[in-house]
Amino acid sequence: MIRLAVDGMGGDYAPEPMVKGTLQALEQFDNIEITLFGDETKMAPFLKQHPRLHVVHTPHYLAMGEKDPIKQYRTNKELSMFMAMQFVKDGNADAIVSAGPTQALVVGGHFIIRRMPSMKRVAIAPIIPSYDGRGRILLDSGANVDFKPEHLLDFAVYASIMAEKVLKRENPQVALINIGTEDGKGREFDKETFTLLKASKDIHFYGNLEPKEVFLTDADILLSDGFTANIVMKTMEGTAKGLGQVLKREIKSSIFATIGALFMRNALKRFKKSLDASEIGGALLMGFNSVVIKAQGASKEKGFYNGIRQAKEMVEAHVIEIVSDVLTKREVPAE
Repeated sequence: MIRLAVDGMGGDYAPEPMVKGTLQALEQFDNIEITLFGDETKMAPFLKQHPRLHVVHTPHYLAMGEKDPIKQYRTNKELSMFMAMQFVKDGNADAIVSAGPTQALVVGGHFIIRRMPSMKRVAIAPIIPSYDGRGRILLDSGANVDFKPEHLLDFAVYASIMAEKVLKRENPQVALINIGTEDGKGREFDKETFTLLKASKDIHFYGNLEPKEVFLTDADILLSDGFTANIVMKTMEGTAKGLGQVLKREIKSSIFATIGALFMRNALKRFKKSLDASEIGGALLMGFNSVVIKAQGASKEKGFYNGIRQAKEMVEAHVIEIVSDVLTKREVPAE
């Protein structure tokens, strides 16, 4: 049985989508057991009895706009997110899923769950939409901006194992996001990283990738520092939102366009779905001793359910154990 800890109070719309997404996951998967942490009074209207659901009450939880998660951790260990993480740390669960503040989840990961000895940095690795509907792993999307090339190689190895074992990609390819596709492009950091990735026997290196190809590339993993990849991710989100608004405007521009949209209703629904990150899952906080999944802060029921599904699949595939074994056996450059 896979045991999951869920933060029921993290997220813009908590606790309703968290509770409903949890119940949906329990109905869908018969090999998971979930312990839900949160204010039982606020969760009660959405809760239902289930033999594999356990609720741990706490009235304390983090606000989505929390500015000082370190202070919160030091002064209140009864916050729902931190209680769920401690539950994992104590060996009572295999993974945690939360839609709470990202930096608080990173802080909790470092102080409670702890970083894998073989990983020198932690990365945020969301699965972003792609033209073929299979998604791509993007990292680091914001955990750090100060990296060494060897840190990105660690991420590439980890993400390759995740792509193979969880996303079922054969010989997953790693692309380095850069300003051009030619060898020798970019900053000195990018050049050094390119050389290191190209020489590695632990990954399949695609080469440099320009941001304009992010949605269309055949590469399975898109790699860069936290500053660059975060800009790429937010640009994609903004572009998708903008395209949706332009499409709505044009549909409403004339009666003929409106009639045409009615005939294209199913196609438009598929178009919207292909750009919706909630269809794929949350972001893995890569580098901790246990699986930590960050669901989108604005998650609705389906999005949160997919975050739980992703956590289940990570545990099922034993990704952390495999990564630890691979990184420990190879010669890892010093910090």
